Amino acid sequence: MTNSSSNTTVEMTGPRGAKPKRALSPRNIMIYGVLLVVACYYLLPLYVMIATSLKGMPEIRLGNIFAPPVDITFEPWVKAWSQACTGLNCEGLSRGFWNSVRILIPSVAISILIASVNGYALANWKFKGAEVFFTILIFGAFIPYQIMIYPMVIFLRELGLFGKLGGLVLVHTVFGMPILTLLFRNYFTSLPEELFKAARVDGAGFWGIYFRIMLPMSIPIFVVAMILQVTGIWNDFLFGVIYTKPDAYPMTVQLNNIVNSVQGVKEYNVNMAATLLTGVVPLVIYFASGKLFVRGIAAGAVKG
Repeated sequence: MTNSSSNTTVEMTGPRGAKPKRALSPRNIMIYGVLLVVACYYLLPLYVMIATSLKGMPEIRLGNIFAPPVDITFEPWVKAWSQACTGLNCEGLSRGFWNSVRILIPSVAISILIASVNGYALANWKFKGAEVFFTILIFGAFIPYQIMIYPMVIFLRELGLFGKLGGLVLVHTVFGMPILTLLFRNYFTSLPEELFKAARVDGAGFWGIYFRIMLPMSIPIFVVAMILQVTGIWNDFLFGVIYTKPDAYPMTVQLNNIVNSVQGVKEYNVNMAATLLTGVVPLVIYFASGKLFVRGIAAGAVKG
């Protein structure tokens, strides 16, 4: 009797929870269809670039840009890196690459260091005029940098840095400061305030709390800031062409000069290889730290 009553109870109760959705429902078909179209939209040009960069010029002249390479060759990549000419300079992208590295490393390090300290101070150490300072930073984050080009030219000329790599490092550091400070301030505001108060009770000072408590808990937002700065600085063309001279051109300016060169035959395979080489650094950094980037955004990078 006991078994039969329990079975009856199970049958009357039945399975609980939401009804499983069909894998091929109209909604899922629409979602995956849209995602597939978007993926093709972005991946097809990338495929064309890679395929073209691995072809020789006789194969490219046949005109079928979507066909895979019949005879794969890496000669266009070698020429794009070290032999492509821009005027009298035939060093390819190699000089521009090392110029970009020398610009990128100090610009990213200095801007992130200063912005993190600024954001930490604005979030946890209220000082007189903090709100005014923060308002100015917010305003500066959304000023179109194009209107600051000429004043920066005058400023760099007076400092003796115009046309030098150090001048471009200063420009990227200054223009990256407002938005990075905003990111760090919002992130530090989202951390538990009790940690800060407990450290203050224990006698920790400004730098002690920053290095021992805030810094270890802020790896995701540092990754967010690094990716934003690396992407913006490495892909910059306008500042590079304005504030530097030919021997200090970054990689993007060198790429533009190679692609738009009017000397000799137009080598599309070399141009495609040069374009792919220019985009390698930000892609590698993003794919290597993508999970931390998402964590940093979700943990308060865009909170008010």
